[in-house]
Amino acid sequence: MDRDETAQSGTATALLELTAVNKHFGDLHVLNDINLSITRGEVVVVIGPSGSGKSTLCRSINRLETIDDGTISIDGQRLAEEGKALARLRADVGMVFQSFNLFAHKTILENVMLGPVKVKRVPKAQAREDAMKLLERVGVANQANKYPAQLSGGQQQRVAIARSLAMKPKVMLFDEPTSALDPEMINEVLDVMTDLAHEGMTMIVVTHEMGFARKAANRVIFMADGRIVEEATPEEFFTNPKSDRAKDFLSKILTH
Repeated sequence: MDRDETAQSGTATALLELTAVNKHFGDLHVLNDINLSITRGEVVVVIGPSGSGKSTLCRSINRLETIDDGTISIDGQRLAEEGKALARLRADVGMVFQSFNLFAHKTILENVMLGPVKVKRVPKAQAREDAMKLLERVGVANQANKYPAQLSGGQQQRVAIARSLAMKPKVMLFDEPTSALDPEMINEVLDVMTDLAHEGMTMIVVTHEMGFARKAANRVIFMADGRIVEEATPEEFFTNPKSDRAKDFLSKILTH
């Protein structure tokens, strides 16, 4: 697949670069000397036990969590501490959380239009047209004039993905996007994410959905105790994990 070749080739440029990143919560060392380089068009799935630092890693990339030391760069620009420079870089990073975080008092269409109109000053007519295309893309265009509470969890999460895409991000972060969903709704969200991956969106996905990792990832990163313990292709990781921590983790989740 072309996308795989791009992501794995030595000539590919790093879109996201984390160098010696550390983060503490009090005495707890939640990110321990993290070094990670992600190339344009690469899909990286981050897995590991609870408390391993996966969500903190995600939240640090767009400064929802500040880091103690180290550097994070997006497309060659170091992530600023605050102010307009940070806001500009944040617009390059879409984020989808466990909870959908949609504005309850706005329609689905208004939720997707809001960022482009307010942050990027896109004219309303253009923003509306773009938003409808995105809602079509994630399969909820027929719900455009409804409010979030009128949609299922799976539909709301697909709207949240459309809202992130509306900002035309360079990279998308997904922090356990299906963990709050009923089982029958999980696949409709994963299908949208798989399509995005195949279209070449650069993605970092924290998830327990191993089927998605096998199908859509270029690389699997296994974290434990705030460290990157292992990284490999999905095939390599799931069939031949190198570390005892990864073997133990996989034996617990792949037994059923």
